[in-house]
Amino acid sequence: MATALIILGAGMGTRMNSDMPKVLHEIAGAPMLVHAMKSGAALDPARTVIVAGHGAALVEKAAKAYEPDVAVAIQTEQLGTAHAVDQARDALKGFSGDALVLYGDTPFIRPETLAAMTAARLTHDIVVLGFEALDAGRYGRLIMKDDQLDRIVEFKDATDDERAVTLCNSGVIAADNATLFDLISAVGNDNASGEYYLTDIIAIARARGMSATVVRCDESETLGINSRAELSKAEALFQMQARTAAQADGVTLTAPETVFFAHDTVVGRDTVVEPNVVFGPGVTVESGATIRAFSHLEGCHVSRGAVVGPYARLRPGAELAENVKVGNFVEIKNAQIADGAKVNHLSYIGDATIGARSNIGAGTITCNYDGVFKHKTTIGEDTFIGSNTMLVAPVTVGDAAMTGSGSVVTKDVPPGDLAVARAKQENKAGFAVRLFEKLKARKAKGS
Repeated sequence: MATALIILGAGMGTRMNSDMPKVLHEIAGAPMLVHAMKSGAALDPARTVIVAGHGAALVEKAAKAYEPDVAVAIQTEQLGTAHAVDQARDALKGFSGDALVLYGDTPFIRPETLAAMTAARLTHDIVVLGFEALDAGRYGRLIMKDDQLDRIVEFKDATDDERAVTLCNSGVIAADNATLFDLISAVGNDNASGEYYLTDIIAIARARGMSATVVRCDESETLGINSRAELSKAEALFQMQARTAAQADGVTLTAPETVFFAHDTVVGRDTVVEPNVVFGPGVTVESGATIRAFSHLEGCHVSRGAVVGPYARLRPGAELAENVKVGNFVEIKNAQIADGAKVNHLSYIGDATIGARSNIGAGTITCNYDGVFKHKTTIGEDTFIGSNTMLVAPVTVGDAAMTGSGSVVTKDVPPGDLAVARAKQENKAGFAVRLFEKLKARKAKGS
């Protein structure tokens, strides 16, 4: 059966104390909204509708960056969760299949949990995701009767007996699309908050003879994020889970608590990640690589056997082939480094290609920007770039060529040639001694 996702993301997030919409605050390098979309994507949804409100243009931009075909519905007034879901009615008009309601500020629901809800829909009209709470607090309570979900009671409206129930509502609901909106049409706002509760559809459905059930999940999956403190807790939870998963996949983390992953980091088995490594979005590290301490990687690809760091930075577009070595205080950006090449010390390589087995000496810089345009540097195979070489792009250094240390290379270097581009050295006899004596005398006179 086809599934449509309705993801609610219209809240202002007052407790975040931010100009940015709440669902755009990031966990592991991606907005909370994207985490919710990724969870739902496991169901291969036929349609996805984001309900936006505060900062709708920004929410739409972030959603479409992840899924270009997503639809965005606008909730101009915050009148409750049923009202929010109802804003997706037009976008799903005529859709035949299930609708699943998710929340943009609840990013950790596992795909397996959503699959269990889909399976439960085969035998029940409505499926609600619930959890046993250690501290039920102000959660809505799921009231069961004869093995069926009878109703959901919001905390404000619950009796003392109902508040004693520990089975709580996550807010996630699955139902037939047409049924969902038909039930929403019957929801009123005669309650303590004067809002249209999505939870009221359960009692309405049961009164109509429909069936409802609960799929249970761990409480951690339902973590909602409403403040900066909760955001940091969510980040910590994500990182703990990501580190555990990486180790289970055969990755060595020598100090796991100091390694930070992005939401989409991929690291192959038998890779070693040393302490204080940060992975930004868009990183793939193949099996058997080594990422040494205090390195930062983002938007890059590291192949088998490569060694990165310590203190290296790989920026977007960095492509390291097998057995490449990128050493301390080296920055690589939008550059392809071929098999076995080495960039070991204190260098910047940007907008460049480096051929196989080439050696880039310490302090080398590809001067890729003229103040308006970026230009490319091409370095061939088996090339030796001397220390402190400035390669002023666009420029090509051919196979098996060499540059002298301290050169400023502005012209192409043919294969096999040596380029020396620096001023002729002159030694002035005794000049250093005389100069220092003069300066010291001036300093003494001034004091």
